[in-house]
Amino acid sequence: MTRIGVLALQGDYAEHATALCGCGVAPVEVRLPTDLAGLDGIIIPGGESTTIARLLDAYALLEPLRALTRAGFPTWGTCAGAIILAERAPGLDRPNLGAMDIAVRRNAFGSQVDSFETDLDVPAIGAPPFHAVFIRAPIIEDAGAGVDVLARLENGAVVAAREGALLATAFHPELTQDDRFHRYFARLVQESGRQIAGNK
Repeated sequence: MTRIGVLALQGDYAEHATALCGCGVAPVEVRLPTDLAGLDGIIIPGGESTTIARLLDAYALLEPLRALTRAGFPTWGTCAGAIILAERAPGLDRPNLGAMDIAVRRNAFGSQVDSFETDLDVPAIGAPPFHAVFIRAPIIEDAGAGVDVLARLENGAVVAAREGALLATAFHPELTQDDRFHRYFARLVQESGRQIAGNK
């Protein structure tokens, strides 16, 4: 069975784990470097980006995750996780993974009270539109030549993108009953066929 880790230091990791179970994937909560052994992919959930960056360093996960993600290990960052994954994240006061060729702007829509929901056309996961939940969300302001844009808001702002086996979404798919993004990531993981040494 495919084993996908969920960074479980802060944020809504439990919701991601539940969604993965519904997709027939074995979720693994990741809190220490030893938890990375045997994983086929990993999700960095939403939460607070500066807190996640600080905890990655405190729990000695920053460097091993940075090495993995920069080598193209299947990784999905949602909301704050997209900020942690991005090469360019102005305003983030701590080192992040810097793996995906995107620039993100934190809190692009304002504070918590400016959170919103909207339907997105996402051809990569098929019809119907995906009902996306944005909570203190970033936007992807720039994407490199090798990055595929998966979804935009009506104003053209990029809110989902993929670069190889790296996936970033500015919204929270785990807060809906629609598991198509989790299934999409699981397929990316399976197609990649890579696994961290230590379990097989």
